[in-house]
Amino acid sequence: MNKKFEVEKDFHNTRFDRWFKNKILDIPQGLIERIIRKNLVKINGKKTKSSYRVQEKDVLEVFNFEKIKKSEKNLITQYIPSNSEKNKYDDFIIENNENFIVINKPAGIAVQSGTKSFKNIVDTLRKTKYFEDSKPYIVHRLDKETSGILIVAKNREYAQLFTSLFRIRKIHKTYLAVAYGEVSAEIKVLEDDLVLYENDRKIIQKATSYLKILKSNAEYSLLELRPITGRKHQLRKQLYNIGNSIIGDDKYYVKRSEISVKSKNLMLHAYEIKFMINNMKYNFRADPNNEFKDFIKKKDLNIF
Repeated sequence: MNKKFEVEKDFHNTRFDRWFKNKILDIPQGLIERIIRKNLVKINGKKTKSSYRVQEKDVLEVFNFEKIKKSEKNLITQYIPSNSEKNKYDDFIIENNENFIVINKPAGIAVQSGTKSFKNIVDTLRKTKYFEDSKPYIVHRLDKETSGILIVAKNREYAQLFTSLFRIRKIHKTYLAVAYGEVSAEIKVLEDDLVLYENDRKIIQKATSYLKILKSNAEYSLLELRPITGRKHQLRKQLYNIGNSIIGDDKYYVKRSEISVKSKNLMLHAYEIKFMINNMKYNFRADPNNEFKDFIKKKDLNIF
């Protein structure tokens, strides 16, 4: 059986393979390339390539659609949240409008599905009332164990807009972190060459963050951090580099035999985000979770 599909405005100028995975079948890239080679898909009656950028009102025809569907043995399965999980998000919503939502992401849940994280924010939001007539677009990320402000776009236009704003550094983020030890008052800026490995290739990336000590004592420091660049694990790596790793970080940490405190959560929270769209200023804040607040209260670091 052959099936026809028409490209919607929201996907105008999207790569064919990405559009196919989003709207038709979420199948492995290799299978998409195979059905293209076998001429099982045509756009506007012509052969296509996976890199072709679909245009609004393009017509895609898929030949032997049922056979392709049955052959998707490696189909990526979405996480299906329970009703109670979906309802919990009412408590996390900070802003909800026709173009995006802002949530206070809980610690311990990944933003997107991965090899080690099946349960995730995107698939859960997809099933909530906030995305009944749209789909969630992730425009930036937080580590699984990091809590706080997360923007999720509701359409491709705003997803591209936010991506551009992040790229040109017009979105300003502020984090709160609790680090081991007393951070030197002389440190105002963190500047590092961070090392990243991709397919055994060593990549060095410059990273810059502003640092402000909100409260500190001999054992701990409550910090305000404002990253200028957006590198993977940037704040965690930078605080590790100065010898003041974040509490709860089991990847970047300095061994301190005299410190026995442990935390099940990473003490890093995306506290505030600011940006401007169409001359309108947006400023959102997210309160830290109870564990974060309880910890700083017990350690005489409280600012709330």
